Amino acid sequence: MSNSPLLSAYRGIRPDRLPVWFMRQAGRSLPEYRASRAGTVMLDACLTPELAAEITLQPVRRHGVDAAIFFSDIVVPLKLAGVDVEIVPGRGPVFGRPVRDAADLADLVAHDLDPQALAPIEEAVARTVAELGDVPLIGFAGAPFTLASYVVEGGPSKDQLRARTLMHAEPEAWRTLTGYLARISGAFLAAQVRSGARAVQLFDSWAGALSEADYRAGALPASAAALAAVHDVPKVHFGTGTALLLPAMRDAGADVVGVDHRLPLDAASALLGGSTPVQGNIDPALLAAPWPVLERHLEAVAAAGRAAPAHVLNLGHGVPPDTDPGVLTRIVEWTHRR
Repeated sequence: MSNSPLLSAYRGIRPDRLPVWFMRQAGRSLPEYRASRAGTVMLDACLTPELAAEITLQPVRRHGVDAAIFFSDIVVPLKLAGVDVEIVPGRGPVFGRPVRDAADLADLVAHDLDPQALAPIEEAVARTVAELGDVPLIGFAGAPFTLASYVVEGGPSKDQLRARTLMHAEPEAWRTLTGYLARISGAFLAAQVRSGARAVQLFDSWAGALSEADYRAGALPASAAALAAVHDVPKVHFGTGTALLLPAMRDAGADVVGVDHRLPLDAASALLGGSTPVQGNIDPALLAAPWPVLERHLEAVAAAGRAAPAHVLNLGHGVPPDTDPGVLTRIVEWTHRR
């Protein structure tokens, strides 16, 4: 894979052509995904190696993207550790026992992740890599702060109030919780790399709820621990609403920083000191706009990305489920003609 445009860009070397992939490229926007998932709940799909591999491969076959992103979910390693969590359609991850007191926390952290429990993940990654050929696979995991916000709330939250309260009110409990989640996410990343993933991405979906000071004190150490679990592959760190946190997210140990659609990439690169590759940041809302509108936006994103040492074109968040797959294919073709 020495000629992979994506891996070159992740290492800070601008390739001959702009590489592109999409967050949530494997998912509900694809009819083949809906057919594959029919009758199978999300976590079962993630833990069935042949199905997880097939779903991971689908957007590579259809769109010709420069990378696959492993199909899974951020709560999968917790499920494998025996934690009571399910993904409720239309809502998201729901925990049977939220962490609300010391007893809840003690119960959670008692759930060790047996390395043998990661066997379905390792098999799914190995199957995927065997089919991908020279297209690299990106492994992924959830960042400890985002996982903690789900664990403390018991499910999705708009403002992460309980998590932020715990961070300040009980700092020792917070360190215990995020340290545990860092070990779980780190083990999940390491299993994917052992099995052939050539890069990893840590998703901190809810980090934008934090100030920079709170991020550096209460989130960065655990994210750094999760990222430190893997070696010798590029590491990407991404969050939403994190414009003010980009340098801190890089400082957690990332080689590449993902940028959401709210901040132009040239401004993001300036915040990062002009020395860090960036990934992003097409506005997902424009996937439903007329092509001339979207094309002007793509031109602007690509132009702004030239301010960084290297740029991987992606969305500023995930593919909306009602996206026309043909639009994604057209973006890839447009990108590869540049």
